Amino acid sequence: MAIICPLLQIYIICFVARAVLSWFPAPRDGFLATANSFLFTITEPLLRPVRRVIPPMGMFDVSGLVVLLGLFVIMQIVC
Repeated sequence: MAIICPLLQIYIICFVARAVLSWFPAPRDGFLATANSFLFTITEPLLRPVRRVIPPMGMFDVSGLVVLLGLFVIMQIVC
């Protein structure tokens, strides 16, 4: 249990960072592109199944909020 709580916190930070970086256009190379690619790679496996159940509504994709809410609930139960 001691390792799960910090890992959940880091994963939540990654989701928030991905959301913030999605607001800014990133060049094809450089640090932001690498960070964006890394965050996409580690967060997309949780977002993809949620998007199948809750598709984007126009311009709004609420799957990230649903996943974050779920992670916070899991964190409250486990930690």
